[in-house]
Amino acid sequence: MLRCPVRSGLTMKFHLQKAPGRRMVTGYGTDHVLINGERYEQSLILLPDEVRHWPVTTFEAITEGHFQELAALPAELVLLGTGDRLRFPHPRLTAIVMGAGRGFEVMSTQAACRTYNILLAEDRRVACALLVGTPAAVAG
Repeated sequence: MLRCPVRSGLTMKFHLQKAPGRRMVTGYGTDHVLINGERYEQSLILLPDEVRHWPVTTFEAITEGHFQELAALPAELVLLGTGDRLRFPHPRLTAIVMGAGRGFEVMSTQAACRTYNILLAEDRRVACALLVGTPAAVAG
């Protein structure tokens, strides 16, 4: 069910197939993400069985250490949601994740939320790092 366009600053809600016991994105807005109905207003890492705080305050603040954390996730594919617009990290950073044998995709936070849910429904081992509620994520 689509309540209103995301670009207007309002909220989008999803109604997807069931994924019992898994963490799914159930909605998002410009300043938050809903995971199984629970609101998160800070950057996070989403895995099928847990939500982790990700201490990234802006896109520019993403460091090599953050990418090492992503490389260590128990996933075959890692998605990075960069806020309202697509922004690409430096190739030396993305090489850290790909060098660990993980697939890696960069997209807007909204696209990453949708893609995560689709891959989860396909029983893929996916992880999603989302910039949420940060000045770079909100301002786009």
